[in-house]
Amino acid sequence: MTANNATADWEPAAAALLDELIAVGKDAVDRGLVLASAGNMSVRIGADRFAVTASGTWFDRLTRDDFAVLNLAGEQLSGPAPSSEWKLHQRAYQAREDINCVLHLHPHTATLLASLGRRIRLITLDHAFYVGSVGVSPFYPNGSDELAAAAAAQLAEHNCVIMQHHGCSVVADTAQMAFRRAMNLEDAAKMTLSALTIGDETTEFPAGAAFHA
Repeated sequence: MTANNATADWEPAAAALLDELIAVGKDAVDRGLVLASAGNMSVRIGADRFAVTASGTWFDRLTRDDFAVLNLAGEQLSGPAPSSEWKLHQRAYQAREDINCVLHLHPHTATLLASLGRRIRLITLDHAFYVGSVGVSPFYPNGSDELAAAAAAQLAEHNCVIMQHHGCSVVADTAQMAFRRAMNLEDAAKMTLSALTIGDETTEFPAGAAFHA
C-alpha cells in the first residue's frame, strides 16, 4: 500500500456519506457495539474507491479528517494511516459490487456465541428481514490476508459475518441498513442466549413465513 497523508478534499456526496458514518459510529458506541478504538467502518465513494476509518480512531469522536481513502487495489490515495483492518473492507468491496458500506463492530453476545460454536438463531420478524442469515469464519490475526479472505468468502452467502474471537463484519447498500443489520444481529444473539438459558434449543422464526418491508 502506498502511503499518502494528504488531506482528502471531500466532494459533497462523499462528505454526506461520511457524516452518516460519523453518526452511526456514535450510535454504535452508545449501544455498546464497540469499545474504545476497536472496530472500523467504511463507505464506497466511487466505483474503485472507499473511505475507511483511520488507525486508532474512536467511533464516538470521528470527524471527516479521520478517514483515509484507498482504491480497491489497496493503494492509499489520501488521508491519515488507515485502520489495520483495511483489507477486511477492501476484500468485501471486491467480493460484492452491490454493497456500499462495511461495518466492523465487536458485538458482545454475537461474538461470544460464535466463538463458543453456538449458532445464532433468528427469532423475530426483524431478525429475519434485516439479518437474513449469519456466516461464521474461524479466528485469524487481525489485519491479516487470511482474515479478510475468510470474511469475504462468507459474504458470498451472507450480509452478516462473525469472525470467531474477534467481531462481526456487516454489509449493505447504505450505512443505515448496515447498522440496522448489526443491531438486529446482536439482538438475535441476545435472544438466542436467553433461549439457551431456559433450555430452549430450537425456537426460531418460522421458515418460509411471509413478511413485508
